[in-house]
Amino acid sequence: MPEGADRIDSEVWLMVALQQMLVLFIIMMIGFIAYKKNIITDETSKKLSAIVVNISNPALILSSVTGNATVTGAELVETMFVAIGMYVFLIAVAALVPVIIKAPARDRGTYRVMTIFGNVGFMGFPIISSLYGGGALLYASLFLLPYNILIYTYGVWEMCKSSGEGSGAVKKSGRESIKQIFNIGVIFCIIAVVVYALGIKFPAWVNTTVSMLSSTTAPLSMMVIGASFATMNFKKVFLNVRTWVFSALRLLVIPVLGTFLVSLVTDNPSIIGVTMVMLGVPVGSMTAMLAQEYGGDYALSSETVAMTTLLSVVTFPIVSMVMHI
Repeated sequence: MPEGADRIDSEVWLMVALQQMLVLFIIMMIGFIAYKKNIITDETSKKLSAIVVNISNPALILSSVTGNATVTGAELVETMFVAIGMYVFLIAVAALVPVIIKAPARDRGTYRVMTIFGNVGFMGFPIISSLYGGGALLYASLFLLPYNILIYTYGVWEMCKSSGEGSGAVKKSGRESIKQIFNIGVIFCIIAVVVYALGIKFPAWVNTTVSMLSSTTAPLSMMVIGASFATMNFKKVFLNVRTWVFSALRLLVIPVLGTFLVSLVTDNPSIIGVTMVMLGVPVGSMTAMLAQEYGGDYALSSETVAMTTLLSVVTFPIVSMVMHI
């Protein structure tokens, strides 16, 4: 393709990414205002989260195989290897990040968990669906499998280390988390892969139902995130220099470096693009839940989730522009 055409494509892509993040930001602000106006309450937020986790997001995953996906078996295998490689990369980087930002010893486990586990469900899947189409969700589904295994094993282990509970607590937590690994998200990822591998076709009314349910994922999840902002002390968050440095590493340096490394091992634009989104999304809200449950720093993790979510509206288009994806 001529150089001029490449530039135009990059400009169009950047505009699409900016528009998509702007839309998500606006919906988050609607959730914020709705909470302030008592339209959304804490109980409502929990119910909406349950709907997203148990209904709309599984439908979004399933929608990846109800359309006209053209993913080969070899591409699925390649994607799985890339996904595993990405998390190996993140675990290695997570060992360095707390040292770079000079985090206190008690917070290092929390920072390592926040480095690895992004908001792939609430933000990653809707962004991928919007930017790459439903077919790319099949690739994204494969990233969710190691994610869930790691967050309920490695993630719990790191949080328990931070709390100083010792190996006994880690073993106990690990046993209690085995069932959580195979949650509804992972189950539907497996179902999506099996459906695609076997070439199962659904009736039109099933496809329509799945499509309508999946379309609620982005607005509901963004409103829940926005509502959570209403309880944050943003003055405290924005005055924390360490959080700014961590956010720069987490939202800019790591996505650019990780996407570049993936581009060296595959030339599949969908795999590279999905990897970029998975690396570029903000810190996942699950990190705060793990911190609260297993003795990590809940305040630190929840504040960092809020900070990185807001900054991602700006940083994600920047990463997209730098990587030209």
